[in-house]
Amino acid sequence: MSDNQFGDALLSRTDEHPMSTTAERSVVVQAPGGASPGKEWVIVTRGLKREYDMGGEVVRALQGVDLAIRRNEYVAIMGPSGSGKSTLMNLIGCLDTPTAGEYWLNGLLASTMSDDELARVRNKEIGFVFQTFNLLPRATALHNVELPLVYAGVSSDERKRRAKHALEQVQLDNRMDHRPNELSGGQRQRVAIARALVNNPSILLADEPTGNLDSKTSEEIMRVFETLATTGQTVIMVTHEPDIAAHARRIIVLRDGLVASDERRSTFKQSMGVS
Repeated sequence: MSDNQFGDALLSRTDEHPMSTTAERSVVVQAPGGASPGKEWVIVTRGLKREYDMGGEVVRALQGVDLAIRRNEYVAIMGPSGSGKSTLMNLIGCLDTPTAGEYWLNGLLASTMSDDELARVRNKEIGFVFQTFNLLPRATALHNVELPLVYAGVSSDERKRRAKHALEQVQLDNRMDHRPNELSGGQRQRVAIARALVNNPSILLADEPTGNLDSKTSEEIMRVFETLATTGQTVIMVTHEPDIAAHARRIIVLRDGLVASDERRSTFKQSMGVS
């Protein structure tokens, strides 16, 4: 079966029969090795492994993760300390390379790329949101959001247009001339989200985005992600908090370097007792 035929088969099958997330993952990862997963899937991993040599002892952080995420999904990845979620995030974010297995990002086989190729893909395809806001203290919200476009060589007028649009997406257009010390914690995180969006990435990858926020502000940031997901942005959030993960439409739980569960929000909330 050719790559195109395989992608067409996936589209036909998923259109005709709604599948559970586990079934979706199985359909994609059981393709022949090296086969492109088709345009519907923004992230696919097949047998993804990552091992580290720690003073002669091999630490198996990921032990063969099979995963498939559709374009425009809102997914949370969670698990306890040592589960492999941070390692998986680094691989998905093209910040590291696997020991074995395949990683497909937006139709590109990222697991075989060089460091330079990964850097180019990372800058084009992924918008990062971290627990710490990483904003320039003396720059306005608008200029902080413009920064990735400065490095990309985008013209001044185009930078401002795109940065303003990104701030509008996070309902912060009325604060674009304010510096970080003039903004609340939630507003600073929204600036960071706007900065991640300004390059129109394939995925928004958020690592513990509410870790430095109180519960009320955390809910505010979760509403921003929900709005972005509703407008078609693929959002992948890494967290250890079940109540935060429950805001996503799909929750993947890692344990001991493997996928322990992969559930829709309603099933996850019921199993975890989250309201």
